[in-house]
Amino acid sequence: MASVEAAYGAEGANGDDDDDDVDAEDAQRALRAWEKKYQSERAWEDLEEDPVTGRLRVTSEAQTAKARERRAKMAALATSAGAAKGMIRFTYVVVDLSRAANEEDFRPNRLSVVGQCATSFIREYFNQNPLSQLGIIVARNGVAERLTELSGSPEAHAAALRNALDASGDFSLQNTLNVARTSLKSIPSYGSREVIYIVSSLSTCDPGNVWTEIAATKAAKVRVSVVAVAAELHVSRRLTEETGGTYGVSLNADHLDDLIMAHAPPPPLAEDATKSSLVQMGFPQKKHVSKDALVVGTGGEYVCPRCSGRIDELPSQCAVCRLTLVSSPHLARSYHHLFPVAPFKEYTRDEASAKEVLECKACLAAIKQTDPASECEQCSNVFCFACDCYIHEKLHNCPHCTCAREN
Repeated sequence: MASVEAAYGAEGANGDDDDDDVDAEDAQRALRAWEKKYQSERAWEDLEEDPVTGRLRVTSEAQTAKARERRAKMAALATSAGAAKGMIRFTYVVVDLSRAANEEDFRPNRLSVVGQCATSFIREYFNQNPLSQLGIIVARNGVAERLTELSGSPEAHAAALRNALDASGDFSLQNTLNVARTSLKSIPSYGSREVIYIVSSLSTCDPGNVWTEIAATKAAKVRVSVVAVAAELHVSRRLTEETGGTYGVSLNADHLDDLIMAHAPPPPLAEDATKSSLVQMGFPQKKHVSKDALVVGTGGEYVCPRCSGRIDELPSQCAVCRLTLVSSPHLARSYHHLFPVAPFKEYTRDEASAKEVLECKACLAAIKQTDPASECEQCSNVFCFACDCYIHEKLHNCPHCTCAREN
C-alpha cells in the first residue's frame, strides 16, 4: 500500500512539473510574440558607443537608412505632383497644454519635446510656404487661448509659444475648434484653411455637443489634422475623417517630430476646392527714412501700393484695403511646389566601371563603391546621397539641368 501511494505521489509530482513546463512555454511564446516587432527591427544593432562621451548613439548606417526612407517618401510626393496644392495656406496650430503634457514618458517630459517640435515646425512651415500665414492656439484649463493671430512672422510665433509653455487643467476640443473655425471662416476662397492639433490628452472637456462643432467645421471647409502624443482618441479620429485630414500617433520623440514635419509641405486640395481663381496681389515698397531724421509714429516698414497704408511684415494683408501683399522672393520660393524635381533613379555600376573612381557632380567628392548614389534622368549626372537629399529638400533644382537651360 505504501508503494502504491509513493508511486501515485511521484506521478502527481510529475504532472505538476509538466503543467509548470507548459505554463512556462506559453509565457515564453507570448513574450516572443510581444518582442517579435523589435526582433525583426533589431534596433539595438543601430547603437554604438561614442568614443568621446561614452554615451550610446545611432550609427551612421542607421541615420543613412532613415534618410533614405525620408527620401523615398518625398519621391512619392513628387510623383503625385499633378495634384492641385494649396499654395496660400492659413493654418492654426493647436498645442495641448493640459496637465497631460506634464507626463514624463518623453524625456524630460512631453511639454518640452512638444515645444521643440512645434518650434521647428513653425520655421519649416514658412520655409516651405512663404506665401502662407500661421497662428497658434493653446488649450489648457478647459478653454482655448489664441496665442498669436494669423501672420507671416515665424520668430514671433516661436517666441510666443516658448513663453507660454505652462501646462495645467483639461483639454477642450470643442473650444479650440470653435476659436479656429471662427477665425478661418473669413478667409478668402483661394486660401487653404487648415488646423493642426498636437494633442497629449486622452480626454476632452467640452461645454456642449462636440459633434455639432465638427459638422460646422466640415461645412466651413476647414481641414483638420491631428498628431497624438500618447494614443488615439476616437473623437479626434472622427474629426480628421470628416474634414479630410490625417491622423498620426507618435511612437517616440523622433517619430513625433516626423509626424509634425509631414504637415509642412502643402497638402493636395480637396476635389471641391480645386477651382482656380484670380488672386490680386500687391508688391509694396520699402520706405526709406533718412538716418538723421527723427521719425515718430510713422507706422510700418512697407507701403501698400494701392492705398499707401503702412504694414510691418510680408506676406500679409493691408489693414485698410485688404490687398494681399507679398514680395517677389516669396513667389519664387513657392515655385518648386508646382514643378518639383523629379526623383533621381538609383545608380548601379557595371563591371567595367566598378574599379573607377566615381565623383559626385555637385560636391566633387569621391563616391565609394559601397556608398549609395543616384542619377538624374535629365542630365545623366551622378550625385552622392547627401547631395541628392540637398537637391530635393533644400535646393529644389538640379544644378546641371539649370545651367543647361540658362546656356
